[in-house]
Parts: sequence; C-alpha cells; structure tokens
Amino acid sequence: MVTYHTLEVKGLNIFYRKAGNPDKPTILLLHGFPSASHMFRDLIPVLEKDYYVIAPDYPGFGNTTSPDRKEFDYTFDHITEVIEAFVNKLELDKYALYVFDYGAPIGFRLAMHNPERVTAIISQNGNIYREGLGSKWATREEYWENPTPEKRQSYRTAFASETIKHQYIDGTRENTVSPDGYTLDITYMKRPGNDEKQLDLIFDYQTNVKMYPEFQQYLRKYQPPLLAVWGKNDVSFIPEGAKAFKKDLPDAEVHLVDSGHFALETHANEIGELMLDFLKRNHI
Repeated sequence: MVTYHTLEVKGLNIFYRKAGNPDKPTILLLHGFPSASHMFRDLIPVLEKDYYVIAPDYPGFGNTTSPDRKEFDYTFDHITEVIEAFVNKLELDKYALYVFDYGAPIGFRLAMHNPERVTAIISQNGNIYREGLGSKWATREEYWENPTPEKRQSYRTAFASETIKHQYIDGTRENTVSPDGYTLDITYMKRPGNDEKQLDLIFDYQTNVKMYPEFQQYLRKYQPPLLAVWGKNDVSFIPEGAKAFKKDLPDAEVHLVDSGHFALETHANEIGELMLDFLKRNHI
C-alpha cells in the first residue's frame, strides 16, 4: 500500500510517497521534468512487495514546497543538497537509485557524494553521455553560451501545455497514454511564479552536461550494477545514451522498449519486472 507523507527538510516540506517494508532493500525513485513522484504511480505497486520504495518531489515540483526564487536558488546542486538532506533525515543508508530525466544529474550527484550507499542504478531515459543528447540540445547549448533575455524567454515553450502533452505521447502508440500524468504536470507548471523557476533550471542544466565526465568516472571507479531501460523513441535522450553506459560499465544491462520519454506511462509493468529480475540477480 502506498502512503503519502511530508518531511521538514531545510525549512521545506518535502512531499514523498512510501511503500513496502522498511526492513527490505530500499529503492529511491527520482522523477524528472516536468513531473513529480506521481509518475511512479504504476511502478510502485510492482516493486513494493519486495522493496522499500521512497519517491520524493523536488522543491518547486509536485506537492513539495515551492519557495520564491529570492529565497531559494533553483539549481541542480541546490536541489541535490535538499534531496541528500531528505535521504539523511530518513536514515536511508543503502539504496538503489532509479533515475529519470532530471533525476539522473541529481541521482549521480548523490552517488558521487556517498558511493558506499548506492547498491545499484536503474536509469530510465536518465542521460549522462553526450551521445544521448538529441538534436534539440544543440540549440540549448547555444543559449548557454550566449544567454540573452530573448533566448531565455523562448524556453517558455518547454512548459507550455502542448509541449508537456507531447513529451508524454510522442513515440508511443496512439491511445496508449493516459491523460492523467500530463494533465497534472500541466497544472503544476501553471502555478504562479513557476515559470521563472523552471527557466532557472533550464539554464542551469548546462552544469549537468559539464559534469558528465565526473559521472562517468564515478561509474568506472565504483562499478555499480546498472540497468538502463530506455524508451527508444525519446527525442530528448536518444537510445545512444543507454548504450553508452557499456563504455564505462561493460556489464551494464541495456533494454530498449517501444515507448517515448515517459516510458512508465506505457511500460510500467515491463520495466518493473526487468528491475525485479535485475536486482535479484545482483542479490539486492
């Protein structure tokens, strides 16, 4: 049974979903943009019999506190700092990481800070290689190099209603994606002041790309068991990003499913079963 909680961390109320027995191995689920922990609503029931599952919402996302930009720096380093404090407060000493989209740079920062805690990594369209960057990223890198106000404003399209909907449905078979997820995300993104916070994070994403070599070095040094499950029709993080894990982890398992960016919307059961098999074979 999934239960719903808030935990005070660094003056913020962090909302999170919890399921399973805390005496069993932990899986920390880290969501992506423009979503929140509700993206795991179909995956958690697959995992909860065998694992203790924790899925937080980041500051500025979902049901977690969304502080003003004057009071909170919306950067990936800062969000990681909050999630790390959240993990510490819950006393999660060991956990497998599930990383998706924004969850990848946050999760890999966590792993680098405390490598002894990470039992395994499941990456679902969670990219840390330049090979995995789709064609849109060339324009984004131009913006990072020349960040004019006009270019910043142009990225408002990233959280427009139609853009969010297409993040969900592009690359999927017709009529297979429920409107629940993208409708909720659209509502969250429309909250007053959220636009500028999200624009801050889009600009700060450049720090993640710059850290790719550090994330890769972490993999080479610590060799965590890794499962990459990728929606192969994702145009943001293309399948080459999944395959690239094998450069640093020759034993990494790579599975491509016939879906798009939000692969859990169509393949939650399949991804969950792949996870269970992978974790059990690695004695986790």
